[in-house]
Amino acid sequence: MGRGPLEAKVFIIEDMVLVRLKGVLTPAELKLSDSENSERGRHLIKEVRQELIEKARPLLDSVILDICGIPVTSLHTDISSRTGERIIVFTLEEEPKFSESD
Repeated sequence: MGRGPLEAKVFIIEDMVLVRLKGVLTPAELKLSDSENSERGRHLIKEVRQELIEKARPLLDSVILDICGIPVTSLHTDISSRTGERIIVFTLEEEPKFSESD
């Protein structure tokens, strides 16, 4: 969907996969969020990013299934148009069971 985040971390907490992305906004989005009409700009950024993640949802669900071996139940996300940080939470059908060798 673009150049990608500057930093990414993933945490598995019970039946949730939490993804924290830093530095996801493009230079154009940063300008838009700082413009005179910044409230509208921030709303547009969130709206476009939400649409993009919805279009990528089948791929994202597939990646999580491949890694965890458990289907995704739901996806929740938000992005800060001020800091450029995005949080994505996938809830799974059950808690993954990883062995020591994983």
